[in-house]
Order: sequence, then structure tokens, then C-alpha cells
Amino acid sequence: MGADGKVYTLEEVSQHRSSKDCWLIIGGKVYDLTKFMEDHPGGDEVLLSATGKDATDDFEDVGHSSSARAMMDEFYIGEIDASTIPKKVKYAPPKQPHYNQDKTTEFIIKLLQFLVPLAILGLAVGIRFYTKSTS
Repeated sequence: MGADGKVYTLEEVSQHRSSKDCWLIIGGKVYDLTKFMEDHPGGDEVLLSATGKDATDDFEDVGHSSSARAMMDEFYIGEIDASTIPKKVKYAPPKQPHYNQDKTTEFIIKLLQFLVPLAILGLAVGIRFYTKSTS
């Protein structure tokens, strides 16, 4: 099982972020991948970019083989103190105020609903009156 089952904090693990000293947190466990840096198929940049945080999602997203997962045992050095890892905050979009697209008030809309038909009726009566008087 690797080291003596030591428990590390995120701060302790974060101090190991170079190609000559690289530790990762995967699945609540701490791995010293320094000896594996040159052999990693994705290159050492991939490993270095996952240091200083919980790299579990990065590891799972790649879809490592069962042999790669078995190989991890030889690099295991201890557990991570989960209380030292910041909790992921789910994004919640800010509340938006109700948006009146045409920017007119309800009073104006109701007034137009009354006046437009009245104007059409007045126009029709005016046309009818004008056409009768000229005949």
C-alpha cells in the first residue's frame, strides 16, 4: 500500500509541482509521480497542469486503461485530508429582472387597445359621410 498511510494536506501536496518533484491527488489518494514524468504517454505538461488541486476529474476525463490504474499503486504515498480541498461551487446565474421588451407600460397598451379601434371607426364613419354627400 505504499507509504505508511500518511495523511497530507492540499498545501503540502501543492509544494510538489515541478518535473523533478510532482505529486497528484486522484480519488482521495496522493501519488508521487516524479519517477513517471518521462514515461507518461501524455507528457509531463499534462501531469504538471493537474498539480495543486484535486486531479480526479482530469484523470477520469481521459479514460485511463485498467493497466494504467493498476500502475498507480506503485506511486501511492498516502491519503489527502479532504477538509483541505476547497468545495466545488455550482455556478448559479444571477437573477435577471423582468424585461419588458418593447419598454411600454401596460397603461399605454390598454389605452392604445381602446383608441385604435375608435380611430378606425371614426375614419370609417368619416369616409361614409364624405362619399354620401358627394353622390
